[in-house]
Amino acid sequence: MLSLKMALRSIGANKMRAGLTMLGIIIGVLALVVLVSLVNSTTDSITSEVSSLGSSLLTVMVQDDHGAPVSLDDIQKWIDDEPSIAAISPFASDNAKGKYQRNNEDFTVYGVTGDYCAINGQKLVQGRYINLADLNNNSRVCVLDETAAKDLIGFTDCVGEEISLEGVKFKVIGVIKAEDSIASFFTSSLNAYIPYTSLVRLSTDTGTDLTTLYVGPADGYTVAQAEEALKTMLLERFDNDEDAFRLSSVNIIEEAMNKVNSALTVLLGSIAAISLIVGGIGIMNIMLVTVTERTREIGIRKAIGASHGTILVQFLIEAVMLCMMGCGLGIFFSWAILQIVSIITIDTSLSFHLQANVVMWSVLFCFLIGVIFGLYPANKAAKMKPIDALHYGG
Repeated sequence: MLSLKMALRSIGANKMRAGLTMLGIIIGVLALVVLVSLVNSTTDSITSEVSSLGSSLLTVMVQDDHGAPVSLDDIQKWIDDEPSIAAISPFASDNAKGKYQRNNEDFTVYGVTGDYCAINGQKLVQGRYINLADLNNNSRVCVLDETAAKDLIGFTDCVGEEISLEGVKFKVIGVIKAEDSIASFFTSSLNAYIPYTSLVRLSTDTGTDLTTLYVGPADGYTVAQAEEALKTMLLERFDNDEDAFRLSSVNIIEEAMNKVNSALTVLLGSIAAISLIVGGIGIMNIMLVTVTERTREIGIRKAIGASHGTILVQFLIEAVMLCMMGCGLGIFFSWAILQIVSIITIDTSLSFHLQANVVMWSVLFCFLIGVIFGLYPANKAAKMKPIDALHYGG
């Protein structure tokens, strides 16, 4: 307890020097806690969004159709012939200018079928979704999300209203719940869903050949079973060429995100650890100066009976306290920064907060930094001979 009080008195006697010494530790802790917490929180949000699509979602990307392109009739036949598959929806998108009366907005227009709503877990809040008749008749109908309805039309209860997409009139038949996603935060375009056949006519970049498909397994079947059945059908169609298509599922995406998160955490943690080590070197340097300044004090304490261990512990505690005080301030500033970031991104699904495990590792690492870099100056002080210390400077 006496050593602790003496360490606090010594730090308090040189506030400016102590503050500058702790700065390296504060910056290191800021880098570690803020960067890793940002990465982990962002990854958690992305993983949550991916999971919200449904754990049974499968995606097919056709890369080489071998002269046998997939059509709408083909996917209906696959659904009828394969009991493990409940729904398949083609997917394509293009940018378009949306207009309602005097309002103009940039839109991303998605060409889909009626199955897309269920496969992707979209929630209808007004009207209806695209159906088979819309698809067969190339109907000029669209489904907006709530954000698009509010920004373009001015209200969400807009079923029956007409909007213009690239100069073509489309009737609003439904409104779905807006996606509160990371992607929506970084894009200024609004979303509209129209029949796939209508997008083919609207966009010069979209053909009748289907290259992207969303697939939903039937009840009672696992993702693996549906994936295996789909793979068999695709291999048969594309001359057993596994490179002609790519199958992916939500589980694969989540695994990939976890790998990316782990790699980024290690990378950013290593960078922050280097900053903390640099801060530790600064603490060792100041402690060596402190030992030199207090040489006579050390001599007096040894002359009246202070042991080697007592002197060692006193200076070691001082070094550790500098580290831990810097760590505490670093964690506080990290919390403040994350709170500010959370306020800035309040309109998205992003949620930034201190990661308990990162804080724990920061505290532990700072403690070790204090011990490791404070040991040499403390040992130097403890090894001084009383007579030499008393004669120092005098």
